[in-house]
Amino acid sequence: MKATLLKKIFVCILLLGSIYNSYCQDVLLSKNAHISVLTCGTGNESYSLFGHTAIRVSDIENNLDVVYNYGAFDFDTPNFVMKFTKGDMDYFIANDRYVDFINQYNYEKRDVYEQELDIPLDLKQKLFDNLSQSLLSDERLYQYKFIDNNCTSKVVDVINKTLSTKVITKKTDTDQTYRSILFPYFDNHFYEKLGTSIVFGTKVDQMGTKIFLPLELLKSLKLIQYQNRPLCKENKTLIVFEKEIPSSWWNNYYTYVLLLGFIILINKKSIDYIYLTTIALLGLLFVFLGFYSFHQELAYNYNVLLFNPIIFLVLYFWSTKNSKWTYKLSVLSILLMVVYFFFIITKVHLLIVTPILITNLVVLTRLAIKHKKRIPIII
Repeated sequence: MKATLLKKIFVCILLLGSIYNSYCQDVLLSKNAHISVLTCGTGNESYSLFGHTAIRVSDIENNLDVVYNYGAFDFDTPNFVMKFTKGDMDYFIANDRYVDFINQYNYEKRDVYEQELDIPLDLKQKLFDNLSQSLLSDERLYQYKFIDNNCTSKVVDVINKTLSTKVITKKTDTDQTYRSILFPYFDNHFYEKLGTSIVFGTKVDQMGTKIFLPLELLKSLKLIQYQNRPLCKENKTLIVFEKEIPSSWWNNYYTYVLLLGFIILINKKSIDYIYLTTIALLGLLFVFLGFYSFHQELAYNYNVLLFNPIIFLVLYFWSTKNSKWTYKLSVLSILLMVVYFFFIITKVHLLIVTPILITNLVVLTRLAIKHKKRIPIII
């Protein structure tokens, strides 16, 4: 019943948006029209950790004030989780009244900044038409990609398309990797930081030359020139709030170290078995995602050297009391982790994975020692 009601509400919103957009398509902007990029600040929920980007079109003479937003999706999409994981779920552009948009961010206590585009009226009209047409064409839908295709990159694309040149390019932090750029966004969200550190592969270790985050676009727009003048006029702060720092008794570094320390110190077979099973399952998940998902960020994940599926074989031979292969595969797993350490020694997530690396080494070393063939001493 609840799902049916949500679907009806969603269909109504789309219908109203289509009606509103039909009106928008017939509008000729006046000389007093303004088009601006809205940058919404970060929040404390997982979906809001990176902020948001949208485009505002306002024209008092046409009684128009609308926000175009590339971040919409339908929670009722069949197999939502699997589609999102695979990377073939459709996101779409939607429009909304500016007053409703700003009220939502005011309610969520998230900052909103505005940068008005200083472009001629004919280009404002062209951009407005491109946005309106996108709502009623195949361009309305796109497949979300964390770095390459998101609410921010789509805004960059539509503006560059309108200006018929690649005006908007990244101007800051191009000497940092995507992983390094992302890391501070997870401050005070420890397990989210840990999760993304271990699930992302080599793509996020590339230099961050693309604009993919809202605050990156905001910084770059301040520095970009178009036709020998700044592309954007003076920045405006529409709403701003004092940053609330979240606190959690469990989502922090201390519970993480405490749990791993407990595993090391307790030294019980059942606990070690459960721990190694968890590590191996995560490794299997990373391998699966690398082949299954279209998200390139999940491919070529060298963290499988730490979360090693070979540990399943260690557990099998351990449970069947095969000391020879338990020892050999334990040593192999240890050697692979040594390789892993030297591979990530310069990576930003070294410190956050080090406690797991130490725990793995301790558990597998004592397992190897227990199953090493003893050489008899002849007197």
